[in-house]
Amino acid sequence: MLQDKVENLLKEAFQENNSLFLIDLNITKDNKISVVIDGDNGVSVNDCIAVSRKVEHNLDREEEDFSLEVSSAGVSEPLHLERQYRKNLGRKLQVTTNNEKIEATLTEVDQNGIKLNWKAREPKPVGKGKHTVQKELVLPYSEITDAKVMITF
Repeated sequence: MLQDKVENLLKEAFQENNSLFLIDLNITKDNKISVVIDGDNGVSVNDCIAVSRKVEHNLDREEEDFSLEVSSAGVSEPLHLERQYRKNLGRKLQVTTNNEKIEATLTEVDQNGIKLNWKAREPKPVGKGKHTVQKELVLPYSEITDAKVMITF
C-alpha cells in the first residue's frame, strides 16, 4: 500500500517538473523509502527537495512511520534508461557487452539501442605497421550489460 502511494506521489512530482524522471524506488520492510532521480538537464538540490516534499507532505506519519531519502543518480552510476542515454548524446561512454568493453562517443539513441563511434589502431591490410580507422557500432539495449559516462579532465 505504501509502495502505491509513493509511486503515485512521484508521478505527480514528475508531472510538475517533467524534466525529472525516476531511476529507482526502493522501500524496505521497515519503511525506509529510497528514491533516485535523474533529469534531462541534471538534478539540483532544489529538485531533490521538491520531490522529497511532495512525497513526505502527502504521507501520514500517524498511519505509517517512514524515513525518506531522495537523491540524484551519481556520475559513477550506470545508465539504465533510454532517457539517460539521450541526455548524454555526444559524450564518451564506457560500454560493456558480454563480449567486449568499448570506450566510444555516443552519437545516436533511439528506442531500440544506441550508436557508438570511436577511432582504433589496426594492422594495415597490406604491409607492416598500423593505421587509424573510424569504427562504428549499433548496439541494442539488450546487449548492453553496463554503460557509464566517462569523466575526463
